Amino acid sequence: MESTQSTPSGLWLPLITPFRNGELDERSLRRLVAHYAAEPIDGFILGATTGEGMALDEAECERLVAITREALAAAGRSIPVYFGLSGSDTRKTVKALERTAAWGLDGYLIACPYYTRPSQRGLFAHFSALADATARPILIYNIPYRTGVNLGNETMLQLAERANIVGVKDCSADATQSFDLLRHKPRDFAVLTGEDPLFYTALTQGAEGGITASAHVETAAFAEIRNRLLAGDQPGALAAWQRLADLPRLLFAEPSPGPIKHWLWRQGLIDSPEMRLPMVPVSDELEQRIERAMAAPGGRN
Repeated sequence: MESTQSTPSGLWLPLITPFRNGELDERSLRRLVAHYAAEPIDGFILGATTGEGMALDEAECERLVAITREALAAAGRSIPVYFGLSGSDTRKTVKALERTAAWGLDGYLIACPYYTRPSQRGLFAHFSALADATARPILIYNIPYRTGVNLGNETMLQLAERANIVGVKDCSADATQSFDLLRHKPRDFAVLTGEDPLFYTALTQGAEGGITASAHVETAAFAEIRNRLLAGDQPGALAAWQRLADLPRLLFAEPSPGPIKHWLWRQGLIDSPEMRLPMVPVSDELEQRIERAMAAPGGRN
């Protein structure tokens, strides 16, 4: 399936992967996709960090994509579906692109090589080789506090010249780097923030959107902030963000996606908050905080 090289924008959801009794929970997955198909999201990311992709085997990954596609078709919703890839060996990542070519994907979110900490020249060569290996769009995932390497703006802008490197999920954790990238990037290269607490700030500085795990809970509220900014209603967007700003802090108080899974389980969208080791469920203290938030006026329960 060939995809057009459109610029990603808007609110993208890095979908959690539901498990039950050690297996992929297909029933909960179908329920989740049907639920979010009715929400104002602009794309799905499957099998990435929030989706516990590193704990999935290849058969589960393929099934994850297939079920998502089936559920979207049943809901009558056509939105792009990207898949998360990561790895420290360029050859293995190229092979992963080849193996997934028939899965019905619209594109990929590919993290910088972790642990090996290549140079900027190495990062450029790595992503260039991946762009050569697929016709589908690639979003670069720059998250140095996980991978140990930061893809600098000069290298990023060189990679942006590639037709199918269409943007970046920006988790650089460097406000100056992020702002300068937004200042100098080409118009057809998307910057989507991956830092949920910075969603509003990134949008006001020119980001095209966000890949926002917290939007599992307040999907419409996140979309409203961007829509208000696009309509020129900055005071309304700020007021909406002030109402929402505590949510990402709560959902990232312990390693993600544990808090999100707990909330979705209590909401009835998934049948279990189960995670795969070394990830563990939320603590008793955080469970109580989530329960209080869900019971508060305006809480989703």
